[in-house]
Amino acid sequence: MSTYLPLAVPLYSPDFAADPGRVYARLRAFGPVAPVEVSPGVSGYLVTDRDAALAILNDPEVWSKDPRVWESGLPADSPVKPMMGWRPNALFNDGAEHRRYRSVITDSFSRIEPHDLRRQVAEIADGLIQDFAGTGEVDLVGQYARPLPLVLFNAMFGMPPEDGPRLVSAMGGLFEAEPEIAIKANEDFGRYMEELIALKVQQRGEDLTSWFMDHPAGLAPEELAHQVILTMAAGQEPTTNLISNALSRMLSNPDYYSSLSNGARTARDAINDVLRHEPPMANYSAHYPRRNMQIGSTWIAADSLVLISYHAANTTPDGHDGGERTDGGAHLAWSAGPHACPVKQPALLIAITAIERLTSHLGDLELAVPRESLQWRPGPFHRALAHLPARFGPITPQKTGVTPWSSPSTSTPPAATSTESPLSSASAGRRPGSYSPAP
Repeated sequence: MSTYLPLAVPLYSPDFAADPGRVYARLRAFGPVAPVEVSPGVSGYLVTDRDAALAILNDPEVWSKDPRVWESGLPADSPVKPMMGWRPNALFNDGAEHRRYRSVITDSFSRIEPHDLRRQVAEIADGLIQDFAGTGEVDLVGQYARPLPLVLFNAMFGMPPEDGPRLVSAMGGLFEAEPEIAIKANEDFGRYMEELIALKVQQRGEDLTSWFMDHPAGLAPEELAHQVILTMAAGQEPTTNLISNALSRMLSNPDYYSSLSNGARTARDAINDVLRHEPPMANYSAHYPRRNMQIGSTWIAADSLVLISYHAANTTPDGHDGGERTDGGAHLAWSAGPHACPVKQPALLIAITAIERLTSHLGDLELAVPRESLQWRPGPFHRALAHLPARFGPITPQKTGVTPWSSPSTSTPPAATSTESPLSSASAGRRPGSYSPAP
């Protein structure tokens, strides 16, 4: 059931994308929760108070993650259905079924050695940097932060390296405003998924898809497909935004970037700063009360949409972020409770390694425009840059010193007893430039 709320504040406008803090300050006038629109005509509530958010996230007895009653009131072509419609996966289920799905993800990721993951991220990062290193300019979203996790997932889920550009192109097209491009991209992604699962049905490997298939949870074919789709989607968008948001803050502050380069601050510090002040998924974690509820002075009908604002919960009551903190602070960017991010450590390792590789090779990297001129992608759920233009002194393979053509993939050698994993072998035969998104 989707109820229209007359005082609802839209979260999908360019104004919200440009200055969410001002909107959060307005929403706080309603109390700990406020009426919002996530799409024209689709209303719900946004939790802006940290204590109220934690109470919801930690109370699965009262708050459900299953959207099917609410979803039944949506038009069939609602643009929020792809993000919020029910699926048989870990995100949209409760209780034993949620634990079953979640165990597939956590158990499978636990089989990936951190040194293998770090090495593969470094190799992919170096390959991407090689593609633009000689030009002296780059869009760090489209040419780096977006393709990097997708090429990595192509390897982690067991597809051959030559299929990496297909996944990058398909997922990139899904974010296009042009419907024709998005429709084709969705079809391309569907074919990619069909081929991936067909490949693993015929031949298992040391990869996430095979581990999902063989997990004791016994996923049915539909469940398997939705677990893979969820893991790719939940990893790609937040990781892209985490990397690009961190780089935008670092490169817009000369003192910060200088201190980072000199070792006074680390990539982890930059990421912690972003997780608190500019979380990649700003407003998500949809919940639905199992009965009529009152939060503050607001009455919420059973099965209404209630979103958690990780961004607002991390900020001060006036809507500002309270200044820079690199200790991580107390933030909700990873969510909390039974649905907290199940792969926090791998996600951190990917983002940290990506930033370290870029800044180590391009030490004079700087924004090509003032940060206040950067455009943020409209949307109720994410905090995401459309582009991040930067410039630097061009480098080539002939340059002396450590370059992306000559540097080792990681400073941590693999353990002598490690068995081959999807990450240790997936880039075999990779050629420079092979990870570029399709034009």
